Amino acid sequence: MKLQIGSIKPTKIICVGTNYRDHAKELDMKIPDEPLIFLKPVSSLIYDSQEIVYPDGVARLDYEAELAVVIKETASKIGEKDVPKYILGYTCLNDVTARDLQKKDGQWTRSKSFDTFCPIGPVIDTDIDPRDVKVESYLNGELRQSSSTSSLIFSIARLVSFISGIMTLLPGDIISTGTPDGVGPMLPGDKIEIRIEGIGSLKNKVVKAR
Repeated sequence: MKLQIGSIKPTKIICVGTNYRDHAKELDMKIPDEPLIFLKPVSSLIYDSQEIVYPDGVARLDYEAELAVVIKETASKIGEKDVPKYILGYTCLNDVTARDLQKKDGQWTRSKSFDTFCPIGPVIDTDIDPRDVKVESYLNGELRQSSSTSSLIFSIARLVSFISGIMTLLPGDIISTGTPDGVGPMLPGDKIEIRIEGIGSLKNKVVKAR
């Protein structure tokens, strides 16, 4: 079943860094011993066909194709075996990142949190098996990222269980599971597409700040 993405009202967006080995290598980051998590504000959310705004003062703006989990029920301190019953479904997410600010700050809040930096959609799919689905990005129609969730360092069950042990997850909350290698810059006028097998295609255009 495919659900309308606008029907969810997340209280938070939790993202996972360095969850594909090849992506860690391309950014010269070590493989973490446990999930590396950070937050994006809900004010960063946009949807399919809406515009990503390239902020003034940013030198490099990157796309990051990711599979995202949408939470169905309140979850706190749940075990990995219980995770499936707390999941509503899955969607595409683009973890837009001001890469120069990420490197400058050393922590990731500013680089990940600008308005329009979290495109999601086009739908929530409730039926896919997320353990081995293709994750791709296309910039102006050219393939830039291509991998499978079978290459995740930490499984979806591990991520949801781990995060629920830190913060209570509420219905509609979003967990994004990390990006594979091949991230790269976008410029105003570019069109970025995130495709995930079984879900569909999330398309957004990059525009200059007005």
